[in-house]
Amino acid sequence: MFRGVTNLNIDSKGRVAIPARYRDRLLESCAGQLVITVDRDDCLLIYPLPEWERIEAAVMARPNIDPQVRQLQRVFVGYATDVEMDAQARILVAPTLRTQAKLDKHVVLVGQGNKFELWDEAVWAAQRDEWLKSDAYAGGLSEALASLSI
Repeated sequence: MFRGVTNLNIDSKGRVAIPARYRDRLLESCAGQLVITVDRDDCLLIYPLPEWERIEAAVMARPNIDPQVRQLQRVFVGYATDVEMDAQARILVAPTLRTQAKLDKHVVLVGQGNKFELWDEAVWAAQRDEWLKSDAYAGGLSEALASLSI
């Protein structure tokens, strides 16, 4: 289970160091093998390889005659890039992925249970502020969240 927000830097070669608190878990669960892909929200998604394989299989099992399915397959699976943590627990974020997510030097890694999101720090801050002002935090919960007590 990955949770928490960590501010990080991307080095000049495009590498990001995985925080120490996640390293052992990632080495045990996937031998440091991860998959990075794009998300609709101007961030990147980082999955441990076994989790990615499960999701990829589910996405690819959908009928690609459906235009929405085909678009998701093209983008979500098309941008998927295999990476491996190096000896210093860094991963290399490909230039195409960095460009797609508008990543600069300062980034934020957000634990999301089974995966991570990687955001540009400024984009994250703006989006976070917008979310905190949204109806979900002002009491107008959707039906899916109405019974949740947090």
